[in-house]
Amino acid sequence: MLRAEVAVPVRMRRVAIVAPEQALRETLVRIAESGRVEVDLAGDGGPDIRGPAATRLQRLRAESAQPVLSDAPPDLDALERAGRTDLLAGEAQLEERLGSAVHHGAVAALAGWCPEAEVGATAARIAGAGGALVPLRTPRGVDPPTLLTGADTVRPRVAARTVRRSFTPLVSTYGTVPYADLDPTMAAGIVYVVMFGLMFGDAGHGLLLVVIALLLRAGRPRRLAALHRLWPFVAGAGLAAALAGVAYGEFFGPTGVLPVLWLEPLEEPMRLLAVAVGLGAVLLAGAYAAGIVNRWREGGLASALYATTGIAGAALYLGLAVGAGYMWLGEVVFGVVGAVIAVVGLVLAGTGLYATTAGGPGGAVQTGIQLFDAVVRIGSNVVSFARLAAFGLTHAALGAIVWDGTTALAGRGAVGVAAAVVVFLVGNAVAFSLEALVAGVQALRLEFYELFSRLFEGEGRPFRPWHLPVQHLTGSAAAEEETVRQGPAREESS
Repeated sequence: MLRAEVAVPVRMRRVAIVAPEQALRETLVRIAESGRVEVDLAGDGGPDIRGPAATRLQRLRAESAQPVLSDAPPDLDALERAGRTDLLAGEAQLEERLGSAVHHGAVAALAGWCPEAEVGATAARIAGAGGALVPLRTPRGVDPPTLLTGADTVRPRVAARTVRRSFTPLVSTYGTVPYADLDPTMAAGIVYVVMFGLMFGDAGHGLLLVVIALLLRAGRPRRLAALHRLWPFVAGAGLAAALAGVAYGEFFGPTGVLPVLWLEPLEEPMRLLAVAVGLGAVLLAGAYAAGIVNRWREGGLASALYATTGIAGAALYLGLAVGAGYMWLGEVVFGVVGAVIAVVGLVLAGTGLYATTAGGPGGAVQTGIQLFDAVVRIGSNVVSFARLAAFGLTHAALGAIVWDGTTALAGRGAVGVAAAVVVFLVGNAVAFSLEALVAGVQALRLEFYELFSRLFEGEGRPFRPWHLPVQHLTGSAAAEEETVRQGPAREESS
């Protein structure tokens, strides 16, 4: 059950917020405080809904403040005189939603979306105010908004929620995952740190990244506090780099501190290149598999069968891969089987592509060009993973240059030793900064262009729940509000 939940976006439910007229405000205040419901607005694509609070807020022309809601209807004039732009901003949002409600007799209702797992708790929350959360059928042709598992707005049900949350920006930076598609967050994060580690393979540099991750976790430095949630991501990249460094025998360069357990990049570049391209071929196969599932979930069998990112594209890729086996091993059977599978893939892909054209000779030409592009893209995408080896070699070369300079200076007396220390520290600092940036960008490029381009054909709409802090007027807060209300009256009487 948990595995199924983490493989797809959070299940959404279409809901209606229903309440008596006199209880609608309190119901919406509780909805805002829970932060679990995205409320549809009548102003989306229509006329602007501007109420008294929004008008007063505009008159103040103050810098935008964090909106806050009052649990009881406030005196808007008193808030304007007191300059409480936070409460006026909250009331303006509330007015927008009150103006979007549909009224029938003494009852009002609004539509929206709520995570299915949160419907019961949210319904119980607003029941105390006299409201109700009524599940509805999803309208035809309307895709629910997307919320990836592990996001802040919904309590995740998996132990790795912190890791998932740190990986989420990888996916959200590319775009919003369509609601029907698989959630690739965890897989994308793991693949990224593996690719980063191969290119940034140095145990010393990797451990420095782990230290940086621990500092982020502790909230240091404070100027980078906004990156706190990314610390597992940075730690994972550091550990992957450290493990690759152990395999390469690299510790702040080829210092000899670690033995070579697998291969030395500068001594066996072709072996590293073959491993990088082989890993890329496996990752592309996984991307095609996920693409087939996504096309099936989006449009059924026909969509999965004819799409170049579905079964058709996967068959073409498999056929070319088997054909490459013939070139590598010299076995004729690989060539024949590969050619048959590739032709089947071309026929299926051509059928799907031709159906999207205007038909006739022009459509046939367009289809032929697109098929040629699909074949070229497969080859170029596989070869593109050679950059894993190329930048791994670059990192090793920089480390070797720094270490050669260090050892050359160290044998020249006290001054030479001092110069060697400076070269070692500055050289590693430059190599660390430059290669971390390059490896980070290149891993992102491979993930976006080679892998995500096969997973997604469209983009979804992000789930944006209405969430505002609520000021409860109890005790001293109530007295303060009463002072704000009575202040002008006292001045007039005096």
